[in-house]
Order: sequence, then C-alpha cells, then structure tokens
Amino acid sequence: MKTKSLILLNILWILNLSCQEPVQLPVVVPFNSSNIEYQGRIALKDSAAELYWSGTQVKINFKGTGLKATFKDNEGDNYYNLIIDNDSIRILRIDTVKKEYVLAAGLTDKPHNIKIYKRTEWNRGTTSFYGFILDKGSVILNSPVKMKRKMEFFGNSITAGYAIEDNSGLDRSDSIFTDNYLTYAALTARHFNAECNYTVRSGIGIMVSWFPVIMPELFDRLDPNDPNSKWDFSRYTPDIVVINLLQNDSWIVNMPKSNEYKYRFQNKKKPDETQIIEAYAKFVQSIRNKYKNAQIICILGNMDITKKASVWPGYVQKAVASLNDPFIYTFFVPYKNTPGHPNILEHKKMADSLIKFIDQNIKW
Repeated sequence: MKTKSLILLNILWILNLSCQEPVQLPVVVPFNSSNIEYQGRIALKDSAAELYWSGTQVKINFKGTGLKATFKDNEGDNYYNLIIDNDSIRILRIDTVKKEYVLAAGLTDKPHNIKIYKRTEWNRGTTSFYGFILDKGSVILNSPVKMKRKMEFFGNSITAGYAIEDNSGLDRSDSIFTDNYLTYAALTARHFNAECNYTVRSGIGIMVSWFPVIMPELFDRLDPNDPNSKWDFSRYTPDIVVINLLQNDSWIVNMPKSNEYKYRFQNKKKPDETQIIEAYAKFVQSIRNKYKNAQIICILGNMDITKKASVWPGYVQKAVASLNDPFIYTFFVPYKNTPGHPNILEHKKMADSLIKFIDQNIKW
C-alpha cells in the first residue's frame, strides 16, 4: 500500500512538472556562428574572433529585449561604436580582462539589429570577441543581408580618422579621439550602401613611414602585427579601391637627419621624382594584381600634400599614366588649410567630393 502511494505521488509530481512552463535560458551565440556577420580582415581562431583593423564590424539580428557580448583586449586601448537599430550610438571600451558587456537592455520585444564598429587602429591592440548572449526568450534571426557593393580603402591617418574628434586643435593621440566611423571613407561607403574594408595605419607611407613598416609590406596581411600572417584576397573582392597615401612620404623624404629617413634610405640622397613615381606605380600595380576587375581611385588630400604648388599630385598623375590602365583614376581633394588632421566637418566635405567624383566617373 505504501509503495502504491509513493508511485502515485511520483506520477502526480511528474504531471505537475509537465504542466509548468519550460525554463528559459539565455541564448548563447558563439563567435563562429553563421548568424554573425563580420566585416573586415578578421581571424577566426579556436576560441575567439580576433579584431585588428579600423572599421572592423560585428553584426547580428535578433528578436528580444537585450543582449550581451564577451570580449577581451590585449591592450585595453580600443574603442568601439555600438549601433542599435541603425540609430543610437554609444562608445564601448574593451578591458584587458575577459568579461561580458551589456550591449542593450530593456528593448521592445521585437526584431533588432546590433552593429559593433571598431573606431580605433590596430596599433592600439587586438580585441578577442567570444560571442553574444541574448536575453531569455530571445530568438536569433537570419544574419544581416550581405551588401551588393564593396569598397576598400588603403590609407594613412586621414583614412583612419586620427584625432577626428579632437576639437582642441592639438591633434591629441589618445585613441578616444580617433573614429574611423566618421571619416570620409566610411561616409562614402555608407552613402553607396557598400561593404568596406579599411587597410589603414596612421603615419604610414609607400616609401617611408614614421615607423619601420611601409604600406607595400603591410597591405597583404591578415594580422597586421605579423609579417607571416597573410590575407586571402579571394575572400573579399571590392568593386572600387581608393588609395590615399604619400602624405607621410612627402614629409619624411625631406628629413634626412630623422631616424625614419635613415632606416629606409641610409645615407643615400632623397628619392628623386623618377624613384617616387616608380614606387607609387609599383604599389598601385600590386593592388591591381590582387583585384583584376576593381576600379581604382588614386587620391591625395586634404592635408598639405595638395596645397598650392605641391609637386605630389603631378607624381601621382605620372605614375597612373605609366600604368596605362583606363580603370585607374586620379582625384585630388583641395588642401583644407587648417592646422592638424581633418575634423568631422572636413571629412564630410571630403566625402561629398569623392561621392561626386564616383557618381560622375564610375558605374557600379
């Protein structure tokens, strides 16, 4: 009798459980999920995605009220723009300790999109991204639709957005003032609704930089810190490539006593016009070799490389002419004639002029 009572109690307990609502757990989306869309040169390692380059993006669509993401940075000096539903933007700084960050909370329980956009440059450190954690009851939606148009920019501090948000005029180097999202390059890409890669580094040149590496040695890397880490160019094929370089070269070639000059040129005379033209043409040809069908725009500006009487636009014109390629163009943005790096408004003017040039000269 006692045994029958125990069996009956167990049956009632099981029936009671079956009538209860199932326990809802947070939805974990690992970094290698097909529901996450990445933009930029990103390495998917065993445990995390490694984010290096300016303009790198991580995107996800979901239905729910909020989500978190897990990050770790090796330097703690990287900033990201967090963009919710293509509207609100706030800044996220990643710590050197692996932890979860609340990206959104208290949202209306409906479809949302989240974009995490890297403001800062690769020399500020590498960020490891481990995945998302969605609120209980959330539903993962299909990954964001891939954009049909593609662009890539090769550039220096102008394209990186160095000091773009420093309104003091002091060109301060703190990474909080850098924001690739507001650059002429990013504005142009968004105008054309184009996916975009930004292969950029402040201070870099084609012949000489303010540090040992030059763009011809960097442009084909996946991990920009590792010379042996090579980017697979078949993974991303841009329709339009924009090259905005030589600003740093134009200074350092006239500084024979500088360490940077000595590192590249030793005790030799500064490069003459022929050498500069050949070096530029060689780099542009290396881009053409990677992207057979891209339309390439070689631009200069808007800093003093395009000021009145500058010889550098002429060098670029001669280099491009020597390549005899009808789909390589030149375009020069006028000198801004203000101190320091271009600010937000000056980048907007650059974007407007580049957009106009593309509209008038290039068919997608």
